[in-house]
Amino acid sequence: MRYDAIVLGVGGMGSAALYHLARRGRRVLGIEQFSLGHDFGSSHGVTRIIRLAYAEHPAYVPLLVRAYELWREMELAAGERLLVVTGGLDIGPESGETVAGSLRSCREHGIAHEVLDAAEIARRFPGYRLPPEMAGVYQADGGFVLPERSIAAHVSAALALGAEVHGCERVEGWSAPGDGVEVRTGRGVYRAERLIIAAGAWAARAVPELAKFAVPERQVLIWTQPTRAERFTPAAFPIFNMEAPEGRFYGFPVYGVPGFKIGRYHHRGETVDPDRMNRGFDREDEAVLRAGIERYFPDANGPTLAMKTCLFTNSPDEHFILDLHPDSPRVAIAAGFSGHGFKFAPVVGEILADLAVEGGCARWDLGLFRLGRFGAA
Repeated sequence: MRYDAIVLGVGGMGSAALYHLARRGRRVLGIEQFSLGHDFGSSHGVTRIIRLAYAEHPAYVPLLVRAYELWREMELAAGERLLVVTGGLDIGPESGETVAGSLRSCREHGIAHEVLDAAEIARRFPGYRLPPEMAGVYQADGGFVLPERSIAAHVSAALALGAEVHGCERVEGWSAPGDGVEVRTGRGVYRAERLIIAAGAWAARAVPELAKFAVPERQVLIWTQPTRAERFTPAAFPIFNMEAPEGRFYGFPVYGVPGFKIGRYHHRGETVDPDRMNRGFDREDEAVLRAGIERYFPDANGPTLAMKTCLFTNSPDEHFILDLHPDSPRVAIAAGFSGHGFKFAPVVGEILADLAVEGGCARWDLGLFRLGRFGAA
């Protein structure tokens, strides 16, 4: 059988691309090297932040507006909740990059928001204990999406529309002869008109040109038992993105599994091979995260309930890579999501479907995300 498109990697981005292709009536195959919904990559962890006030760059905001629309559409299709709104705080020194970046996005795009000082944050959200030199941009639409359930929802919807998915099947290579693409696995050779590579931390295995531009990094998360549980419910505790002297922390209320969840961007700065990385955790991992809990969330500083590793795949500027392959225009690439990509999964899936079907994406300006910005093409 010859497919219209093949998707390599059926995680957050790949599952959404699979769905959007199937939704357009395309004959599509998804290939995943692990079991669907695995926890070896970047698309797990129970909750993942979503927020409109986007400190990283104002250009993301229109994509976020579309992502919110698509998350709500998928909730209706799946018949289950995938996005939980708690409000969100971008926190840091008033003159710092996080607060300034969040305000810039809000002002450029007319997003309703409030600027709160540390005392007001503590009054409204007593789980926070911030020093007086910090402030926060509060945006009511912030919250989190549920990654494992979201992948299942996209895959289930795609299968219902006629897609085919192969789990536990490792890709050995691909090529793009003039009239299409071929993908080789341990089980056979598959042919299609187009190929989408959404392989996460394994992106450079599939596209060697990405070796310098999509670099895997070990990340660790912790869930702790709050000593004041009522302060860390979704109704009482907004998600946060915080610039602090100890690093940039992010976190969530208690939801889905027991415990307050916190992580720190670029946890210990460990560049890794995703097939050989340490998937355990140690006292140093815990100490990195406890430093943030003890100082800023002392009422969450109870016993450790769980720890888990995941992966960031960082681009040099920490913006995404969404483009056609520089030598193979039948191949679309999604990589380098740098720890902040999952919230965009449905709109990235839509963009990848455009790239695969149309050979371009007229709806969005993808200039910020072109591979060529690194001198790679």
